[in-house]
Amino acid sequence: MMTKAFIFLNGDFPVCKNFYNNLNIDTNHLFCADGGAKKALELNYIPKEVWGDFDSLDQSSIDFLKANEVILKKFDKNKDFTDGELLISYVNSLDYKEIYIIGGFGGRIDHTLTNINLIFKYNNIIFIDEHEKLFLVTPKFILKNCLNKRISFIPFSDTVENLTLEGFLYPLKTHTLKRGDSICLSNIVTKNRAFVSFSFGKLLGSLSLD
Repeated sequence: MMTKAFIFLNGDFPVCKNFYNNLNIDTNHLFCADGGAKKALELNYIPKEVWGDFDSLDQSSIDFLKANEVILKKFDKNKDFTDGELLISYVNSLDYKEIYIIGGFGGRIDHTLTNINLIFKYNNIIFIDEHEKLFLVTPKFILKNCLNKRISFIPFSDTVENLTLEGFLYPLKTHTLKRGDSICLSNIVTKNRAFVSFSFGKLLGSLSLD
């Protein structure tokens, strides 16, 4: 299994270059959805593949990508899935342990919400920007090396049953977390290994990087 891939979508991107340097992006494992390729080129990254209907890419960018032997996969604008999901599904099939997605937020709220929900369809994807990263929390989850970081747990099902938090400033024991509850917002990690467990439900984690 390959360790890590990166996907650039067409949303908002961090402006701090240190953000990208800290990610150690390997362009052999960088994939872009349509306009995400333009951002990659602005950052001097030449991606491995670009997928989309190319309505967000100018011709000069397309010509440059072709000249650098980047694989371009074009789709009709009228399709059942977004450019982003088509690409995520493909990269997921390549057996990466983690897929970091940049540019998944910003712009239209319907796109942002749809992207976030993809976490529950492709459970190895992580949305990241300079402030936070969003990821799937599995029923038996260990959070490592995040001491003193702020974290929130957000239910994406009607209930998350028997939720237990250990190694956090505000622990819980077999709690029923209901959709819309705010009790799990802005917790603090107090151990180098913190534990989350639950018996049923869908749970999203939001870890602050500030």
